[in-house]
Amino acid sequence: MFLNKIITSRTLNLYSFIAVRGFKSEYSLDRIYPESSLNLSKPKEIKSTPGKFSGFVPLDKLQITYSRSTGPGGQNVNKVNTKVEVRFHVATASWIPDLARENLLKLHRNQITKDGFIILRSDKTRLQTLNLADCMDKLRCYIREAEKPPPEILPETLALQKKRQEKAAAQRLREKRHSQSIRRMKNEGLDNIQI
Repeated sequence: MFLNKIITSRTLNLYSFIAVRGFKSEYSLDRIYPESSLNLSKPKEIKSTPGKFSGFVPLDKLQITYSRSTGPGGQNVNKVNTKVEVRFHVATASWIPDLARENLLKLHRNQITKDGFIILRSDKTRLQTLNLADCMDKLRCYIREAEKPPPEILPETLALQKKRQEKAAAQRLREKRHSQSIRRMKNEGLDNIQI
């Protein structure tokens, strides 16, 4: 009896200790990622350097629409809006650095509408969140591609390009002279024929 009281009092003390201190596993998130905030609803403040894209895309600046996806997928395709379409106005996107914005307009001019919107679509998966993540990844890749400086052109490459252009121009003139001589021969041949 006395032993039971000791065991129960010890277990109660242990439970109260756990309740007060809280049980922390060795694999809990705050031990694996000690400097991260576990509040997922609030976006983390990202330090950005001026003139560089930080990777943060503000969702309130994008127009996101969902629609039914195409292709195989059974009856679920007809019920769930899994296709994602993300659009944003490039000229007014203040969260993209100016130089990257100009390059983005040049690089993806075929994907820009008359109103100045870039439209990104994804229906790779049957999950809306994964398709949205795919669109965001495409957008980040586009911006990072636009941020890269143009490649340096070596003098040897410039000389080779100039040589090819000269060769192409000479070939074009040769073909032009050849076609002129054929036309001249035809016209002379018709003039000699008397009806």
